Amino acid sequence: MASIVVLVSVLLIDLIAFGLAVAAEQRRSKATVTPDSAKEYDYCIYDSDVSTGYGVGALLLLAAAQVVVMLASKCFCCGRGLKPGGSRACALLLFLFAWLTFLIAEACLLAGSIRNAYHTRYRGVFGGEPLSCETVRKGVFAAGAAFTFFTAILSEFYYLSYSKSRDAAGGAPYGGSNIGMAPYS
Repeated sequence: MASIVVLVSVLLIDLIAFGLAVAAEQRRSKATVTPDSAKEYDYCIYDSDVSTGYGVGALLLLAAAQVVVMLASKCFCCGRGLKPGGSRACALLLFLFAWLTFLIAEACLLAGSIRNAYHTRYRGVFGGEPLSCETVRKGVFAAGAAFTFFTAILSEFYYLSYSKSRDAAGGAPYGGSNIGMAPYS
């Protein structure tokens, strides 16, 4: 039977990660071009860097939830054998799709956080060329939030399918060895 503690803790961690990713999208940095006091050059002033922290927090929490699920299921390939059938096939597909959505979510959150941090920490351009105050594109953190949500759903269903197949395997031949060697000694 699937562990309720694992299911609830992973769901809670994933929901917090989703909330942080949404907050990062809403609070992403915006820039304004401002001339210096002598009006010799323009430079960019970026507002708060809080979305970088939200993005990194979402990234770390999503990774933590993925680690919990993989440890609880022994990463699908280690541990007891699973009973062949629909639950094992479903668990395998969900495992692959959960990892795919996890990697996409992590990439979006990492890229958004790095881009946001870069543009809020380095200000000022000197010279006569037009100034471009680049910021994180709208939707980068939102994509990370969406894939965080998909990862949460797929991970939960993966763990349930894995547990169902593991429990159905029971003892030998899938769950362990019942070969006794004592009488042949």
